[in-house]
Amino acid sequence: MTRAASAALTLLLTGTGWAGIAHADTGSAASGSASGSASGSASGSAQLPVASPRAMAALGLASTQIGKPYLWGGTGPDAWDCSGLVQWAYRSVGIDMPRTTWQQSDVGLWVPLGALQPGDVIILNEDASHVGIYAGGGQVLNAHSPGVPVGLSPLSEFEIFDVRRFY
Repeated sequence: MTRAASAALTLLLTGTGWAGIAHADTGSAASGSASGSASGSASGSAQLPVASPRAMAALGLASTQIGKPYLWGGTGPDAWDCSGLVQWAYRSVGIDMPRTTWQQSDVGLWVPLGALQPGDVIILNEDASHVGIYAGGGQVLNAHSPGVPVGLSPLSEFEIFDVRRFY
């Protein structure tokens, strides 16, 4: 893992880099309490595990690009398109990621929408023409489109085509 990836992971795991962003899909802020119960099964019916630390580090790295401009075909470091940003972030943490959105939709582990976790790659639009990294709280981190800088967008703004998870 690179020094930048390690630093991004540290920020994510300590919470200092995401203060104020809602956690998971609960819509709750950084403080509060939790209760409940959980059950599992040795037969394999348990839910998918949470996203990997490397996927969380990729999300942290992608967040360092917030505010940079969108450029169709952009692969950084000064401007990005959606799949270029995702590829760079994941490759920076040692996860091999193809270049285009359509190729990215064919790799990794398929995840049902109900198991969506921060760090998952989310393929968007009916034609799978857009990709971002799920940031939690109903937000996707992405290089959106011309005139819109890299940043968070409401997931509700898109049609979800597929969700992929990487370890």
